[in-house]
Amino acid sequence: MSANPLPDTDISRVLCVAAHPDDLDFGASGTIASFTAAGIEVAYLLCTRGDAGGFDDTPREQMAPLREAEQREAAAAVGVGDVRFLDGYHDGLLEPTIALQRDIARVIRQLRPDRMIVQSPERNWERLGASHPDHLAAGEAAVRAVYPAARNPFAFPELLADEGLEPWAVRELWLMAHPAPDHVVRVDDTFGAKIAALKAHRSQTSHHEDLEGMLRGWGSMIAARFGLPEGALAEPFKVVSIA
Repeated sequence: MSANPLPDTDISRVLCVAAHPDDLDFGASGTIASFTAAGIEVAYLLCTRGDAGGFDDTPREQMAPLREAEQREAAAAVGVGDVRFLDGYHDGLLEPTIALQRDIARVIRQLRPDRMIVQSPERNWERLGASHPDHLAAGEAAVRAVYPAARNPFAFPELLADEGLEPWAVRELWLMAHPAPDHVVRVDDTFGAKIAALKAHRSQTSHHEDLEGMLRGWGSMIAARFGLPEGALAEPFKVVSIA
């Protein structure tokens, strides 16, 4: 079972949208590292700063700036330098509002990506932790921003009239944590970068006694499910082509 995504050689820019710092690193950082290694420009857009995260007694007012700094460090580990955060949205309270759709559509029009990696708006009952309500909200808002808002000149007309942002049609969506993935990317060669990225999220991952072992086991399971050779590691996606 495999989709037919566009060849990476046809992709110049990728925008990755997620609810929280660390979401992209758990779900797609090995794949993202392969993109940047191939010369593809990648940008991150985080809908919140993860202010409700953490596992220790870090003062709440310090959590958002801490997690922002961790995300920038993690992004650098996989070759991403353009990391953006939306203002006004809070961890645990995200909804696919019109305002959130407009804010994502704005960045799509600014960056004009060919491909986007976003969270699945469909709940995965086999991996409920991957279907955090914020993840579903970020995914739904991103999908709505891709189609039709970012490409429609009459959707959010202020983006064009006031900000000069021309409509843009994204060609392809890759959904993380989808209940029925149809494409995998081998990440054997970029797994070290993925581990480095996740270790940068110290406030979220330092309590794991064997983070690398956990991720290696997950990557191996996905690879085996898709018939890859023993020892392979993979990240799964649902690929959606947008006409």
